Amino acid sequence: MRCLITGLRGTLAPVLARELREAGHELLGWDREQVDPEDAAAASAWLAAQRLDAIAHLAMGSADWAGRLAAHAAARGLPMLFTSTAMVFHHEPDGPHGPQDARTAQDDYGRYKMACEDAVRAACAEATVARIGWQIDAERPGNNMLMALDDWQRREGRVAASAAWRPACSFMDDTAAALMGLLLRPEPGVVHLDSNADEAHGFDRIAAALRARFGRGDWRIEVHQDYCHDQRLAGGQRLMPGLSERLPELLAA
Repeated sequence: MRCLITGLRGTLAPVLARELREAGHELLGWDREQVDPEDAAAASAWLAAQRLDAIAHLAMGSADWAGRLAAHAAARGLPMLFTSTAMVFHHEPDGPHGPQDARTAQDDYGRYKMACEDAVRAACAEATVARIGWQIDAERPGNNMLMALDDWQRREGRVAASAAWRPACSFMDDTAAALMGLLLRPEPGVVHLDSNADEAHGFDRIAAALRARFGRGDWRIEVHQDYCHDQRLAGGQRLMPGLSERLPELLAA
């Protein structure tokens, strides 16, 4: 399979690319310096020349770009995968949030992802929209809970962790494996990928488990109740391992 993956300079896309490459698939990235994704004519001509078998859109970019990628996939009967976010849901009403629940985002990022979701689904009825939560990885920068908590400790001298927040979160390798599965065996519509969906660990417990697992003895975890949200993404548990399978320290946290 020859797959276009956008966002290869980001956090999750390189991990998905590694999974696909190790499985024997051919990967192609989008070089924005060579082809401007907002130049509809140039982007369309470039896509047509690539002889793709699938598209995975993980990059940041306009909803128009997302829609054009989906339209290209629809016209050629290709699997189309778009990664969205738990942030399409506000904390009121509370979760856990199902794939068909009304989206309630009130911040710019959540609304941006909603617009992209709509553009993709309007252009390609068979597209998969995979919503994900906060990712966990030992090394990768970007949307990475472990690195964010390192930064909080460094900047603020503490890790403030709400016991009233049940975050949507997963290890990055598990998310990438699930995304590869959705490219190989597409599921049209919205899919939720969240390793905390069933286990419902609070953020304070997750932070403590990460401190133990990754040797962050310098973290000063301050537990509070200031942010209350069950952010979990329900409905996709069959696609993801439970969080404690990857982080058994949760069972002792």
